[in-house]
Amino acid sequence: MIPRYSRPEMVAIWSPETRFRIWFEIEAHATTALAELGVVPREAAERIWEKGSKAVFDVARIDEIEREVKHDVIAFLTHLAEHVGPEARFVHQGMTSSDVLDTCFAVQLARAADLLLRDLDALLAAIKRRAIEHKHTPTIGRSHGIHAEPTTFGLKLAQGYAEFERCKIRLIEARREISTCAISGAVGTFANIDPFVEEYVAEKMGLAVEPVSTQVIPRDRHAMFFATLAVIASSVERLSIEVRHLQRTEVLEAEEFFSEGQKGSSAMPHKRNPVLTENLTGLARMVRAYALPALENVALWHERDISHSSVERMIGPDATVTLDFALARLTSVVDKLVVYPQNMRRNLDRLGGLVHSQRVLLALTQKGASREDAYRLVQRNAMPVWRGEGDFLERLKADSEVTKLLSRPELEACFDLGYHFKHVDTIFRRVFGDRPA
Repeated sequence: MIPRYSRPEMVAIWSPETRFRIWFEIEAHATTALAELGVVPREAAERIWEKGSKAVFDVARIDEIEREVKHDVIAFLTHLAEHVGPEARFVHQGMTSSDVLDTCFAVQLARAADLLLRDLDALLAAIKRRAIEHKHTPTIGRSHGIHAEPTTFGLKLAQGYAEFERCKIRLIEARREISTCAISGAVGTFANIDPFVEEYVAEKMGLAVEPVSTQVIPRDRHAMFFATLAVIASSVERLSIEVRHLQRTEVLEAEEFFSEGQKGSSAMPHKRNPVLTENLTGLARMVRAYALPALENVALWHERDISHSSVERMIGPDATVTLDFALARLTSVVDKLVVYPQNMRRNLDRLGGLVHSQRVLLALTQKGASREDAYRLVQRNAMPVWRGEGDFLERLKADSEVTKLLSRPELEACFDLGYHFKHVDTIFRRVFGDRPA
């Protein structure tokens, strides 16, 4: 985790202090369940809770023990015993290290998902507000980066809203799938621990029971979680690239907010660069990169190995912290985005009316021309205008083959900009329901 791209609340989920507190809760809940089964004395379970709840786990001390025993869970249990006393012998009865590690990882990923869902809600709110604001702001739609037909800036943003709503649905499902507890003992057979303990711990920790674990929770769950984060990151990049293109000097239809005192270049004082969305493009690459090792973690040897462990110690914090930062940054970009409707209109008119070529094509076919002849007539008038030679409508009016089929008023009707926006309200209702005015 790089502090530059980190936010405190998400970072705290992955801190050693949080991890050890979760480990304690798993162990303490398991001991309570064992007490209910009569496996350990109830008084011992109560003392473990009493002493452990008040304990401040010393990360440096645990690390010191681990350097000797070369085992992180044993190091923690040894340190816990220093706080609890003799009753600590009843902790971890019938359990294996993966029971603690995997269940803890599930809790951390679920908490991280909750923060990411909150981030998505904030982003959706910002996109919705700006989409409604520019619902009827005309702009040019582009395909292959080339002017195509008119659209509205609100529709561009509505596309982003619908995309991030899908992201939210996927993340909710990924959170559900990853929120799984396994307290099944060595190789997952419950030989030395009753399944009731797993059910009890799962309920207390807000998790579901893993139907059949090996010695670890199957990693297809984790692969789907990180793949979902990667898809969300790709959506972040898609909207960021749109802003970057719109901010180009030759386009300048929208740009990132440039604050008082901000400087864009060490060499050129005039520069206002899309640095935030460029940063988001880079962060998205990193989040996507974490999905591949998660996929490769699925194929572990037999009932378990630990080839996944080092991977998850890195990608768990890094992927969630990075995406959390990226979503918050994108929300700020959208919220403060500077929009230039006059430049949008200027660019829309830049091709002398060529953006209405399809309307003319369709009108000619409606008047009896074959599609091939209609295309030929429209294209032969369009190409000179493309080269900067005159106005499209005036050229069409001067073409006798065209005017034999379409009157001047009919031609002019093809250039009605509002025609392209007649279904904007329908699209907005599909995206936002009946909420926006």
